[in-house]
Amino acid sequence: MSFFAQKNQFLSKFNSRDLSARQLSSLIISSISLFLGTTVAVAQVRTAHKPGFTLQLLHTSDQEAGVPALKDAPNFSAVLNALKNQDVNRDGKPDYPNTLILSSGDAYIPSPFLFASDTAFGGQGRGDILILNALGFGAIAFGNHEFDLGTGLVADLIRPKEDYPGTKFPYLSTNLDFSTDKDLANLVTADGQEASKIPNKIARNTIITLNGEKIAVVGATTPTLRTISSPGGVTVLPKEFNDRDAADIAALAAEIQTSVDTLLTKNPEINKVILLAHMQQIAIEQKLAGLLKGVDIIVAGGSNTLLADKTDRLRVGDKSARTYPILKKAADGNPIAVVNTDGNYRYVGRLVVNFDANGVIIPKSIDSKISGAYATDTKGVTAVGGKPDPKIVAITEALKKVIIAQDGHIFGKTNVFLNGWRGDVRTQETNLGNLTAEANLAIAKGYDHKTVISIKNGGGIRDNIGIYTFPAGSTRSQDVIKLPPQANPVAGKKEKEISQLDITNALRFNNGLTLVTLSATELLAVIEHSVAAIAPGATPGSFPQVAGLAFSFDSDLPAGKRVKSLAIKDGKGKIIDVVVKNGQLVGDSNRIFRTVTLNFLATGGDGYPFPKRERVDLTSKDVDKSKRTGLATFAADGSEQDALAEYLAANFNNFKQIPFAQGDVPPGKDTRIQNLKLRKDVVLSD
Repeated sequence: MSFFAQKNQFLSKFNSRDLSARQLSSLIISSISLFLGTTVAVAQVRTAHKPGFTLQLLHTSDQEAGVPALKDAPNFSAVLNALKNQDVNRDGKPDYPNTLILSSGDAYIPSPFLFASDTAFGGQGRGDILILNALGFGAIAFGNHEFDLGTGLVADLIRPKEDYPGTKFPYLSTNLDFSTDKDLANLVTADGQEASKIPNKIARNTIITLNGEKIAVVGATTPTLRTISSPGGVTVLPKEFNDRDAADIAALAAEIQTSVDTLLTKNPEINKVILLAHMQQIAIEQKLAGLLKGVDIIVAGGSNTLLADKTDRLRVGDKSARTYPILKKAADGNPIAVVNTDGNYRYVGRLVVNFDANGVIIPKSIDSKISGAYATDTKGVTAVGGKPDPKIVAITEALKKVIIAQDGHIFGKTNVFLNGWRGDVRTQETNLGNLTAEANLAIAKGYDHKTVISIKNGGGIRDNIGIYTFPAGSTRSQDVIKLPPQANPVAGKKEKEISQLDITNALRFNNGLTLVTLSATELLAVIEHSVAAIAPGATPGSFPQVAGLAFSFDSDLPAGKRVKSLAIKDGKGKIIDVVVKNGQLVGDSNRIFRTVTLNFLATGGDGYPFPKRERVDLTSKDVDKSKRTGLATFAADGSEQDALAEYLAANFNNFKQIPFAQGDVPPGKDTRIQNLKLRKDVVLSD
């Protein structure tokens, strides 16, 4: 092609304004080369980029430290550092000198782990951040759980103090505007700076330089943030978002693309981009992959999706959701890799990939024997020859001392494993879901005896109460052994006893309880919403756990029209009132039902359509601790943790020798929440 033909092609494409920064740069260089009569290749002209650049990306998300992290966080450091420093040929140099350590968010969560830092390190969550600093994260995207306790805590954890360094990395999100929040506005810094120069700051994006090669890192956060967390005055974009609406996904992609394009335009020498995307469902990250230009790797977050290949040794009982990595075609036609692992410090994700001279990943360079998920259990540490970081061991030991003290405060007893597994409480009825919903109902009746229904979200249950283990040598999920809580002789706890620590670890958010009045029409709308997000592979936090009612649903029907039967039932399963039959509301649509729910849901959390009238909050964060009543004074009266502790003490205690004995059952046998894809509808039978 002649120079003038090349020029006309260039001008035509330039005027179309449909060029990424890397495409624009390539066209300019090609035109100059022809004009000079040279045959110099693009890769040779762009001397800033090294052909054959190999990146080792070590990644995670959803660290969300709970009690298991006392062991898993040190193990995580052992595996991560072993991979970072791997030297197979023993030449004294790391096999992959270009190593990047990133997280796509939910770096901490309200839990005994987070709260123990108040005693151990002088502030909630500081232990979590000290661990992240020691692990060497280059940047972290904002997830939703960072905001669970408000933006004041976020600011407190990011900002350095005399006895606390704050975050030694920047927090990123391109679709959150922090200038509108009083706590976080002054932590925002200019985009496009080197990450090492902006610790303790917030930005849309950053640059990390590895041995002279600059890599752009962009953050993005789920636009559902306001309905699933407490981001204060932070502006969330796009303001309206439905993950089933292609236009909304495109609007989110546009927000991200603007950040990517702006960064690349200001830094034309950069041709490698990583997106840290905390979208809650990996299906969204996959959709974004096909809409973005100039992005090479997406580190997904929020869904706890375990991607692995056949060469990866997983923790006993774990299963891979898909092969690691997921390869897609980006909007610019280039390959793009989507990676993710399970959270809670259970795995280190490892992607070793080559880039060509134009900064495009080479999928064939990804060796399944090297890239994938690395388990952080004892076998995983041994397999890589790792040793836990002494700094992280010291941090977890300090937290452990505080946490163990809580394990000696006993409130009840159970003969069975209480199922709080994420994939179960968000998709089906579980015995722990039933127990906590019943506890909330019992406490609410003490405030208003007319209360007949309890509704909570499965996403508020964060862990099991009991032991989830496997026989020695087993790798099959069907061999799982589920046992009641184990003994803790150090704390004076006996086997099967339920302690304060069990309660606070399972109900980490400790939401307050709220009384609301629902008409029959409103009750149906609430229950329809609770199952609206059910879809193959999805684990929506809005899925309910209930007491005082039973209902059936068909997820093959359109959202909003899934409930087939719904009845109000007493504690013995006797029908008090039939609300829905054959998918139709029956009786007076205006008749009312007093209901207890979580204040998070009552204020629209998880998108729940609870009415605003006649709301009575049973607790507040300002309750004077000295005025707390009952046997459980570690949590505020009228809070979820307090409700469960008092309910256990009243009904399932050691003194009466009456343990909780309702075993968990498969979803095909659930009675309160009947999934019609798995069982026959018997809601309207006593």
